[in-house]
Amino acid sequence: MPDILIRNADTLLTMDDQRREISGADILIRGGVIAAVGQGLVAVGAQVLNAGGCVVTPGLVNTHHHLYQTLTRAVPGGQDALLFGWLQTLYPIWARFGPDEMRSSALVGLAELALSGCTMSSDHLYLYPNGARLDDTIDAAQQIGLRFHPTRGAMSIGESDGGLPPDSLVEREADILTDCIRVIDRFHDASDGAMVRVGVAPCSPFSVSRELMRDAAILARDKGVMMHTHLAENDEDIAYSLEKFGCRPGQYAEDLGWTGDDVWHAHCVKLDAAEIDLFARSRTGVAHCPCSNCRLGSGIAPVRKMRDAGVRVGLGVDGSASNDAGNLVAEARQSMLLQRVANGADAMSAREALEIATRGGAAVLGRSDCGQIAVGKRADIAVWDVSGIESAGSWDPAALLLAGPTRVRDLFVEGRRIVAEGQIATIDLPRAIETQNRLARRLMS
Repeated sequence: MPDILIRNADTLLTMDDQRREISGADILIRGGVIAAVGQGLVAVGAQVLNAGGCVVTPGLVNTHHHLYQTLTRAVPGGQDALLFGWLQTLYPIWARFGPDEMRSSALVGLAELALSGCTMSSDHLYLYPNGARLDDTIDAAQQIGLRFHPTRGAMSIGESDGGLPPDSLVEREADILTDCIRVIDRFHDASDGAMVRVGVAPCSPFSVSRELMRDAAILARDKGVMMHTHLAENDEDIAYSLEKFGCRPGQYAEDLGWTGDDVWHAHCVKLDAAEIDLFARSRTGVAHCPCSNCRLGSGIAPVRKMRDAGVRVGLGVDGSASNDAGNLVAEARQSMLLQRVANGADAMSAREALEIATRGGAAVLGRSDCGQIAVGKRADIAVWDVSGIESAGSWDPAALLLAGPTRVRDLFVEGRRIVAEGQIATIDLPRAIETQNRLARRLMS
């Protein structure tokens, strides 16, 4: 791969340890790594990308998604439902999925993320109907070229045992653990610069047993992989925990080994002060999903309190059946606005929200090699054209989340150009969209 020189960016927001902002900045990429950052860099023989009129940032990091849901956006029966009712509407549709649906949904969902500046995404796949496997989504990520943290999710308590999902979508717990071992052994890469890292992710406390939660934690730590689940998403979630387990979700998680710097929980809208303190002390991460929380009426997560306490927080678009979009830069703006609604106009700046979306997400996923533009870090870089109408009249074009584009001009992952001049460069996107719509029509019939 030849060297690449990104030249003359109007502003570079590095998100490095000093949070430097550099005008007229250049970035030299060599072998997928940032080799130099500064002004007036010279690199003989390098491919040159002119970033004049642009703001350059680290690639955004998505810490929570259900990519398979990209095929069930705006389903009428779930449009106005709360979480549990929304799930019960969609479970029968998802039960008809197979490998083609999983692969197509992931391909389209990851392309949408890339166009919004995302270079690394996790995915929480917790149902495997009709021969579907985690392998299907990993294949899609490799086609797109995004850095990918798929998690082997699971549900084991069906309706007949008092759970929420239909029995047809649950698995035997022994089979779940066996397949976790299979996908970790086949795909997980613990090295710096890894393009795929696998996690273990039972769906939620209301869809798996206490024993599976504990066994999954033991397995994950034995294998050296991270752990992920949903927690404290809404009032129903809290009530369920109190009724079934006799404690709040944070206590339940701690009792079963689900706190620590190798754990991140999605949502956490209803964490109380004691749980926030627990997460801060234990270095447990949180995937904040503001748009989904609004869409399902779950509430506003106490992100300001979490950040002030020292909790690691990243952003997630959540599944496209509960968002119903996958635009990560728009998610960052929504996070900023909600914290202002809850806590005042000075509660979160545009730059802090962007930090959560980049460096913050990388920290949640355990990726110290990503999330900032600094020498030695991976070359995951987003180039934003601020010469357009969205930024016209802006006194501070680097305040992207106040007045800036929601679609990236160019995107690099590991030094590879994934988006070029606003278009996906790695797949035939119109064909992928056509396939997605054909599969959706089949599910509707």
